[in-house]
Amino acid sequence: MLTASVVFAQGGTPVALRSASALNLSSSDIRLDHRSLPASGTPSRPDSGARAPWWAPVLSGVVPGAGQFALGQQRSVGYLVAEGYLILQQVRARRDANQDREAYRALAFSVARQPFGGQRPLGSWDYYESMEKFLESGAYDRVPGGAIDPETDETTYNGARWLLARETYWLNPDVAPPVGSPEYQRALAFYLARAVPAAYRWSWRDAQLQQDVYAQTIASANRSVQRAVNYVGLVGANHLVSLIDAYVSVRVRRFGGAGVAGLKVSSIHTVVEPVGDPRAGRRQVRTAIRLIPGHR
Repeated sequence: MLTASVVFAQGGTPVALRSASALNLSSSDIRLDHRSLPASGTPSRPDSGARAPWWAPVLSGVVPGAGQFALGQQRSVGYLVAEGYLILQQVRARRDANQDREAYRALAFSVARQPFGGQRPLGSWDYYESMEKFLESGAYDRVPGGAIDPETDETTYNGARWLLARETYWLNPDVAPPVGSPEYQRALAFYLARAVPAAYRWSWRDAQLQQDVYAQTIASANRSVQRAVNYVGLVGANHLVSLIDAYVSVRVRRFGGAGVAGLKVSSIHTVVEPVGDPRAGRRQVRTAIRLIPGHR
């Protein structure tokens, strides 16, 4: 959830611009406390340009904290620590997702697919997701030999595919047109493209408990993948905040200030803090850019 609010105060009180992104994190808080920038009216020193290289924001965009290091700012360490932490958490989340994937594949192989023998090759993600929703795949060809006879048990995965094919291409899904007709052949082609072949056949019959465990493992893998995606977003946010921070610092040192719409940037503050019940392990990343009225 991304929220943003702008609070304007009356008179000479500074303006606060805040944005926050609520995400699920699993470990301790990260606090990046950025010191206030020089006042907007502070004149730059003669050597300020030399101490404020224009490429510092570019460095921060590539490696968070690198621009701050080039500017001689101690908060560069905070950006680097945050980057390392977020990357580590992303790697851990991806590792957890891979472990869960191996676990549900092994369960499917040893329980649901075991009665049918054969090579039992690995399937796609859609295949394993279908195993979660259907008790059985059903037969690919009900009568081996000759033409393909699609599965007719609509409670199975293949039977449901054949029903969908009939509903899509036949005038009446319960009345079959001639086998050689275009309607029948189009429905059959639809079925053949989507049905589970014999090598991938499965059945959870008499193994509902294992199917429940399988579904839970699938859900755990999905959560781990989502965590990994969230951390990638946080890494990008860390790059962006570091870049903006370095840009503002360069502007302040070279030109005495930086701002938007007549407002000057006073300070930047980023913090990761708990949200709601601490036991839930939720954290909120909050970045605040403080603006004050500029001189006219």
